[in-house]
Amino acid sequence: MLLKLTKPIVFFDLETTGVQVGHDHILEICLHKVNVDNSTETRVYRVRPVDAQGNTIPIPPETTAIHGITDADVADKPTFKEISAEVLSFIGNADLAGYNSNKFDVPLLVEELLRVGLNLDLKKRRLVDVQNIFHKMEQRTLKAAYRFYCDKNLDNAHTAAADTVATYEVLMAQLDRYQGVEYTDFEGKTSYPVVNDIDALSRFTCNSQWADLVGHIGYDKQHQEIINFGKHKGKRVEQVLKEEPAYYDWMMKADFPLSTKQVMSDIKQRMQDRKMSDLKLHFEG
Repeated sequence: MLLKLTKPIVFFDLETTGVQVGHDHILEICLHKVNVDNSTETRVYRVRPVDAQGNTIPIPPETTAIHGITDADVADKPTFKEISAEVLSFIGNADLAGYNSNKFDVPLLVEELLRVGLNLDLKKRRLVDVQNIFHKMEQRTLKAAYRFYCDKNLDNAHTAAADTVATYEVLMAQLDRYQGVEYTDFEGKTSYPVVNDIDALSRFTCNSQWADLVGHIGYDKQHQEIINFGKHKGKRVEQVLKEEPAYYDWMMKADFPLSTKQVMSDIKQRMQDRKMSDLKLHFEG
């Protein structure tokens, strides 16, 4: 099959220093242009990330673990500013396509170009995000999973009895389908996680980065609770409660789930217990 094109389309992907569009930088960009006659051209660039003053930005180890690009790999590469005009010229008037590109690759590419005074005008370009096609066409509903794994139609969907039995049957089918199937996580670690063991399935399916049930409170690398939203996002909860005691009262009165409030209460109680223990040791000493 050939793409029906009225103008070129560029499929592209970025490897970056991180995933924050306003903060992170491109390390590698691949541009695969499909012309109107379906002939193709590909360009790949490695980039040395620099700050506004031109100083090299170190690549965080956790991102190197994902894409394998190290500081040494880009030490002698051009900066994005040095290749930006060539990148923009190669794209030309083409439409753009990628995987999760609307949420990440396109915004970050636009950001990098703006940093060096160039503009990738999107007004006359069409954006095709292949991930969105996947997610919309392969729906993540129980009805779709039942059809996919069990080859059955869930006729009484959204009734508790039918949904419960279907969920059980889907799990049994998954255990058969994924027996011995390798899984690679976002850190590049491989395992065979879908096994007939409830403990293993729990570890695989639960979000271990959340301290509460909905993700308002998470964990940092030291497994300390952090705020996952708002003005204090990324800060440790204990630090916030020390610096801004009224924040606790605000959360208790605001419309947060009770599970989130319970986590906050537990953290505050832990801090108070530690303070009392320290005072006791002080006076006893």
